[in-house]
Amino acid sequence: MPSKIAVIGDKDSVLAFKAVGVEVHDATTAEQASNLVKKLSQTGQYAVLLIAEDLAELIPETLTKAKLQTYPAVVPIPTTATPSGFGLSGIKSDVEKAIGVDIIFNKGDK
Repeated sequence: MPSKIAVIGDKDSVLAFKAVGVEVHDATTAEQASNLVKKLSQTGQYAVLLIAEDLAELIPETLTKAKLQTYPAVVPIPTTATPSGFGLSGIKSDVEKAIGVDIIFNKGDK
């Protein structure tokens, strides 16, 4: 079973993760981020890949393919840039698919 955690993003945003033992991978372009997600996903060593939200938005096809695998879980995270909500909307969508109900925002008819 995979046990490593990695984070992908620009140095300023992800360097602090190194202090808590997370493997840090520097990426500033969509191509770099996409290549890293593909490469790290194929090793079978990672349980979780955290990716900077601003980069995740640029590579939706790569993230969609990565989500088809059991491991790693690919999770967009907000960074030092202004959060766009991309990560939260992705989690919301995944939860809705899994259980059929919006439990995060709970905006059902009343």
